[in-house]
Amino acid sequence: MYNITIIAGARPNFMKIAPIIHAIENAKKRGEALDYRLVHTGQHYDKNMSGSFFEQLSIPEPHINLECSGGTQAEQTAAILVNFEKELTQHPANLVLVVGDVTSTMACALVAQKLHTKVAHVEAGIRSGDWTMPEEINRLVTDSITNYFFTTSELANQNLRNNGVADNQIFYVGNTMIDTLLKQRPNFKAPEVWSQLHLKPKSYIVMTLHRPANVDEESQLNAMIDEIVENTQDLPLIFPVHPRTAKILERLKVSHPRLHMVAPLSYLEFNYLVEHAKAVITDSGGITEETSVMNVPCMTLRDNTERPETMDLGTNELVGTNPKAIKPYLEKLFKGEWKRYQTIPLWDGKTAERIVSHILNINK
Repeated sequence: MYNITIIAGARPNFMKIAPIIHAIENAKKRGEALDYRLVHTGQHYDKNMSGSFFEQLSIPEPHINLECSGGTQAEQTAAILVNFEKELTQHPANLVLVVGDVTSTMACALVAQKLHTKVAHVEAGIRSGDWTMPEEINRLVTDSITNYFFTTSELANQNLRNNGVADNQIFYVGNTMIDTLLKQRPNFKAPEVWSQLHLKPKSYIVMTLHRPANVDEESQLNAMIDEIVENTQDLPLIFPVHPRTAKILERLKVSHPRLHMVAPLSYLEFNYLVEHAKAVITDSGGITEETSVMNVPCMTLRDNTERPETMDLGTNELVGTNPKAIKPYLEKLFKGEWKRYQTIPLWDGKTAERIVSHILNINK
């Protein structure tokens, strides 16, 4: 039996691993000697991640939660190292599969290699070039100790080759986040705010802001919100607020009749809002992928992106972090001049099948 330990540390990780679990289950039904153990490091505590969350994704609850939430980056990394070492020692695997770029991704890869267990990294090779982002450090460290690299784009392949990774270790497979999006799209459901505000398709804008560079500097956050409010005509702005950002907004006493701050939404509710929005203004990388595939205009309030394919072939534009840069992009949106989605290669809903097929070949 070839045993895979699959690591998830935060809510978006589960969207990325759900299709891989389905593909493993399908392989098992075909008689392949393959099994998995799902480990949740508990890196992000999320009250929305109850039983119904796993039910929505049609995946079983994790076999174990290592409960490593809270603390500084160093404290959290240390807790994951200690707890995952115990877990992997008690439940040895042939392969540890990590996804994305959270602290758990890096820490679990490190533990696996020290216990002489091969590592596969899903979403390997993506780079922003911005070393001030903890995620970039996590990517660099993980990719320097990975054995098998599953990539989302040709650019990611090139980044890995530039770092000396051999072609026979790189598997260009596509994007598992899009597997989940395409599978779940028929199940999207309107959140309460939809009926409360009598929202109509293409007549509101969704905002998400959580990166420290945007939300920790209070005057910067204030200026950004002012600029967005000022240039969005009479459209409602729906802002699901990260708890950390909520505290800052409270201190700033930010309020405007069109700005509707709501609690974080479930995956199915949030993507219902995104799919029907006129546009999304965000500083999240993952959302730029989903908006692109759903052909929804997206503005990223960052100075760099690790997902340039969402700009080249998707609906994403990199606005930057200067609040004054926002206005021209909103003007372009209201003139109806936004670019449309051109297909991104292999973002077709079959990525997980390709990953499992490669793992079976590696095992042979």
